[in-house]
Amino acid sequence: MHPILSAKPQEKLLLLGNEAIVRGALEGGLRIGAAYPGTPSSEIGNLLFQLQRELPGLYFEFSTNEKVAMEVAAAAAASGLRSLTCMKHVGLNVAADALMTLAYIGVKGGMVVVTADDPSCHSSQNEQDNRYYARLSGLPMLEPANPQEAREMTAYAFELSERLELPVLLRTTTRVSHARAVVEMGELASYEEALKGKFEKDPKRWVPVPAIARVRHQVLLEKMREATVLADGSQWNRTYGKGSKGIIVSGVAVNYVLDAVEELGLEDEVAVLALGFTHPYPAGLLADFLREKEAVLVVEELEPYLEEAARVVAQERGLKVPIFGKATGHFSRALEFTPGLVKEAIARAFGLSYTSPEAPDLSWVPELPPRPPTLCPGCPHRETYRVVKEVLEELGELSRTIFPTDIGCYTLGLLPPIQMADYLICMGSSVGSAGGFSKATDQRIVSFIGDSTFFHAGLSPLASAVYNRHRFTLVIMDNETTAMTGHQPVPSQELRPPELEDRPRIDIEAVVKALGVPKVVTINPYKKEEAKAAIRPLLEADELSVIIAKAPCILYRARVAKK
Repeated sequence: MHPILSAKPQEKLLLLGNEAIVRGALEGGLRIGAAYPGTPSSEIGNLLFQLQRELPGLYFEFSTNEKVAMEVAAAAAASGLRSLTCMKHVGLNVAADALMTLAYIGVKGGMVVVTADDPSCHSSQNEQDNRYYARLSGLPMLEPANPQEAREMTAYAFELSERLELPVLLRTTTRVSHARAVVEMGELASYEEALKGKFEKDPKRWVPVPAIARVRHQVLLEKMREATVLADGSQWNRTYGKGSKGIIVSGVAVNYVLDAVEELGLEDEVAVLALGFTHPYPAGLLADFLREKEAVLVVEELEPYLEEAARVVAQERGLKVPIFGKATGHFSRALEFTPGLVKEAIARAFGLSYTSPEAPDLSWVPELPPRPPTLCPGCPHRETYRVVKEVLEELGELSRTIFPTDIGCYTLGLLPPIQMADYLICMGSSVGSAGGFSKATDQRIVSFIGDSTFFHAGLSPLASAVYNRHRFTLVIMDNETTAMTGHQPVPSQELRPPELEDRPRIDIEAVVKALGVPKVVTINPYKKEEAKAAIRPLLEADELSVIIAKAPCILYRARVAKK
């Protein structure tokens, strides 16, 4: 049995933040989960997918995108079962269409939406702050500062969700999701048998046509007034230390602040208000904290979300306390924090004499060779790029070809020696932007997308390209798995683990032809000359076409087929 399942209450395990979220969800009675993988959230889905083999009462699926996952979890919660969906921060953009109206109709069973933000863009194309989704949707949000809180808050989030009949956002960041710490276990829910929910028809709640939506919006506003009261008294908003100076902080920065206060010897001079229930923000608690302080520093990564809240509360209550943060230049709105950076900002805000320790002399250490990210040796994507590039060179078209690319391993086609990635926005944008380039320019367009990304967000723009007579060649790289995030399944894979052998396979070539694409070929990129001959007519023509480069990821093949 997996240690996550076998651990008893009060037993302690060394867990990632994401693993702690899974344990918290299972303690909270999660029954149905759905996700599309995205770092830094991927381990949550991976682990739930694995654990369902040992838990008859748990169902988890990898959906084709985050919006679908949100809708699966929402329907389960509407049927009275506790559900969870998880995604990286940009994944919530995809699911936002469902989330905004889900806030109106609400849930019956508890529903948790984990959104994993990525300050400093460790594995992402932007570093958006998803706390603003809580404000935009009008939903409660919790923010754990460490793996222990991640476990406890996840279990609590189901209770909060059912009390308010609203989905609850659980916001982590990379340093919480991927931190590893000792976590004390709670009581695991029983999963000896599967539970079935029951959906009670109520069109005046569940079908938000305009007349009903207007009523449900008022219900949501009332629920959030109740949530504000709960936030003010929440156990997740904690005060440490005492003194006339104050620090307001949330998320992983809580750890940096508490360490800095101790190391600077400020326990009797600086009180720390660590907020875990951050939306709606606890206005009364903030007012009480500000009222007692001669100066306050707000420490938060990315946007000045809590800083703005503190300023609003101070203005509304007539409090004259100086509030330092991003607006005063103590912190940047870009990139993640470090302990040293936080310590320096605290000293500066409160007029303390502090000199950063000198960096150790490492001049004697030999310089390490650079290790840029790269496609694995033998990766089929390498061969696909080689085949396409050589044909375009032979046609004299390489220099005038635009290469829109997409999200996945093959984004590394940006780097030498491949250098066949010219434009990228988001999942599926290689197809939509290719259509735009075909109308805006006379250049040749060859775009690249992976199999998982194609099912995620490539179908709709390809249908649009057929209908609007766009002219470009789309290369779909079918390597049998979602490789970049940990080899999660895709609908088209033939090589699959035993637990997925009963799933139907969706053939990409059949799908593309059904959409009406006039020219479609499937190649094995390892058979170079044969592949070049097959794709040459498509790259010579000036019309919409699709090349499907089919060969399994070598790492996935080694793991699943033992070859």
